[in-house]
Amino acid sequence: MEASEVWGPRWKMCDNSLARRYMEVASRKQSLVVLAADLRTMGDLKSMINLVGPHIAALKTHVDLVDDWDAEEWGELCHHAKKHDLLIFEDRKFADIGKISRGQMAGAYDIRSWSDIVTAHGISGPDIVDGLCAGWSDVDREGGVLLLAQMSSRGNLLEIPGYTDAMVAAGCSHSGVFGFIGNGSNSDDVASLRSRVGDKKMIWTPGVNIAIGDGEMGQRYGDPRKAVLSGSDGIIVGSGIHGVNNPRGAAEEYALVSWEALLERGGF
Repeated sequence: MEASEVWGPRWKMCDNSLARRYMEVASRKQSLVVLAADLRTMGDLKSMINLVGPHIAALKTHVDLVDDWDAEEWGELCHHAKKHDLLIFEDRKFADIGKISRGQMAGAYDIRSWSDIVTAHGISGPDIVDGLCAGWSDVDREGGVLLLAQMSSRGNLLEIPGYTDAMVAAGCSHSGVFGFIGNGSNSDDVASLRSRVGDKKMIWTPGVNIAIGDGEMGQRYGDPRKAVLSGSDGIIVGSGIHGVNNPRGAAEEYALVSWEALLERGGF
């Protein structure tokens, strides 16, 4: 199916070019799975991409988590991910002023040169999105920012009344915003976020696992199918894939669950 057919009015309404790229990749691969590849070595990352690449739409990295990081090898890893038709999503959670965030997109890791999407908190104000987009522009690339509107960890301060509304108001008016991070552990939270965001921005949700319940260190998990039916456009899955005995089979299962839920929901 063509992306425009799968996603319906969303295809035309989305105002960020990376959002359309994601919709195309998801439609080609029939998967809304974003692999949270929170692995500690370059070898483990490459092996995992080889195992599950056909069944995921994007790769979520924490570049500063990798113990044996090397710039040249990282470039090869990103090239490898692109061969698997993956968007690369650096979960950096930028939180500084625009000028500093622009500089942080460069630096030792040069995130601007290989990431398609990054996460950011909005606590410093809306200029952070301008700074991050300027970072990509400095190397003649385009990218998209995911603002954290909700989190799935227990007791997080984004649950303070008014915070999510402020993030949505700031983000929906900026074309550099790819979308928002929502709380996949609670489908009601996702539905509430979707009602506030509307149709032109993506919502991606961590905190989903086919084995729902509580995880380590305050993480909470909800059902991935319910998350998509409630309005999630991408399910971020980590240990549910790389922490099981058969990562390839798990990725395939999450892909099937997410894709069928999208078709059942419709593009909205």
